[in-house]
Amino acid sequence: MTKLKVRVYYEDTDSGGVVYYANYLKFIERGRSEFLRDLGFEQDSLTQHQNIIFAVRSIQADYLLPARFNDLLSVHTEVIKTRHASLIFSQKIKDLKQNKVLFKAQITVACLDAQNFKPCAIPSNILEKING
Repeated sequence: MTKLKVRVYYEDTDSGGVVYYANYLKFIERGRSEFLRDLGFEQDSLTQHQNIIFAVRSIQADYLLPARFNDLLSVHTEVIKTRHASLIFSQKIKDLKQNKVLFKAQITVACLDAQNFKPCAIPSNILEKING
């Protein structure tokens, strides 16, 4: 599991000082990028050297409690299932001060050929690191 700290800035909020709903998706995108980085994989390098990209195929999200301006959040990211050409992530965002889950999501990410955007097998070196 990867944990990423995120500070809520004014630009992340609506006029009421609450995080705008779409910004949670940006926070969890960063979490997935850091998850791969923690395993030793940079997404630009995967495109250049292995000709693959990862793209969100589906997402199921639950907004539980609001995050507000200047809150310090923690984005928790883990893979709960690996498939031949996709990964299923479980992600949640917690308020570090109150230790409460504010948002949770399950995301299916497809591995695609970077040239034609068709599904392709996840390289074995990536699966080995994920499955530890």
